[in-house]
Amino acid sequence: MYKILVLEDDELFASTLEDFLSDEGFEVDIAFDGEECLELNYKKNYDLYIFDINVPKINGLELLEQLRTSGDDTPSIFLTSYKDKDTLQTAFLNGCDDYLKKPADLDELLLRIKALLKRNKKQFDIIKLSNTLTYNPLNKRIYENNIDLNLPIKVLELMELFVENRGEIVTKEMIIGKLWSTNQEYSEGSIRVYINQIKKIFDKDTILNIKGVGYKIEF
Repeated sequence: MYKILVLEDDELFASTLEDFLSDEGFEVDIAFDGEECLELNYKKNYDLYIFDINVPKINGLELLEQLRTSGDDTPSIFLTSYKDKDTLQTAFLNGCDDYLKKPADLDELLLRIKALLKRNKKQFDIIKLSNTLTYNPLNKRIYENNIDLNLPIKVLELMELFVENRGEIVTKEMIIGKLWSTNQEYSEGSIRVYINQIKKIFDKDTILNIKGVGYKIEF
């Protein structure tokens, strides 16, 4: 399932957001201040950020600027009570992709989340990988003849990366950024293990090794 990091210091509204998004099939983490949000971001990779601006310790504008400066291009939506053009301009200059003014309509928020994720190659429909294999992007599971193969999470996340970049080369750097958060160590051997696990469920020529560059999936 897609992972969303919410930065919101209003505990009641944060709880409402968490319940609503969880019911829609998202995995949601809540941070009540900018520092907590940054700590969560170091521990886990997210598919989307939803940030309030006026929060303690590090405000949402400064936090997103830090993340963008570090190379984090995760799509982001600001939920804010600010209405002045200068603040909203700063939000976009700092790298936000969309915003909604509070009080936000949650159904509209959901539409914007899905639109933003789709623009970033995220899928919501079941994907047919072969005559017997399907991939469910919402729960990130691969099924063979409707039976869950119970593959490890990193293998499934790698599969998601391949699905998002079908017909394109997936570089080693893209794989590292997808499978490991900022403070996690990785190894070349681990990458090869995960690639081989995916190869085992496909025909041998489905995943091509582009020497010195990365991999390419064709299905």
